[in-house]
Amino acid sequence: MNTQLDGKVALVTGGGRGIGAAVALRLARHGADVVLTYQQNQERAADVVDRIEATGRRAIAVRADSADPVAVVAAVDRAAHELGRLDILVNNAGAFLLGPLEQLSLADFEQTVAVNVRAPFVASQAAVRHMAAGGRIITIGSNMAERAVFPGFTLYSMSKTALIGLTKALGRELGPRAITVNLVNPGPTDTELNPADGPNADTINGLTALGHFAEPDDVAAAVAFLAGPDGRYVTGATVNVDGGFTI
Repeated sequence: MNTQLDGKVALVTGGGRGIGAAVALRLARHGADVVLTYQQNQERAADVVDRIEATGRRAIAVRADSADPVAVVAAVDRAAHELGRLDILVNNAGAFLLGPLEQLSLADFEQTVAVNVRAPFVASQAAVRHMAAGGRIITIGSNMAERAVFPGFTLYSMSKTALIGLTKALGRELGPRAITVNLVNPGPTDTELNPADGPNADTINGLTALGHFAEPDDVAAAVAFLAGPDGRYVTGATVNVDGGFTI
């Protein structure tokens, strides 16, 4: 087992499935204790906790709606208090609302911005109150921030593009405290929301240089690098894990 994160505590929002679950498990395999949030599926979150504990690490699942800033702050504070510290925050939870511009409602806008933009801001603000030098903030964005090739992604792409500015500015602000801030932009990744054998898979594969979807653990590997000691001199950066989708 990799032990580069021994003694560290990580919080992964939306860690009950997909990329979030892969990140939580990868950080645990690297030695971190992990708190993960979930919104609805307690059974899945509990399964991730069981798998983390099977590695010998501590794990806690916290029900928290990322659209609720009070719940986000409470989850951050609980992670720090129950596990004694907080070293790594992974802002992974996201809202994925698509549709033609004229059909998107104000409620769709508010939900998307609340989860995809406000939650990472609020979680980061709460996390730095607990972080010492060496802390890591890593946000999961999207390749759609750089290349929106399909119609209907206006709202989603807008929200994910905002994370580039958040990452750069926060990286500058927290640099003197030796806390790094980075953004990981996945491309097409084989999850329930976007399966590698889905109806649009052939078209999507044709848009990537490598010609196939990523596995969630490919994204988790990039997060683990940024969270670990080898990532100590990377901050304010956007790392594309997209198979060449944006080149």
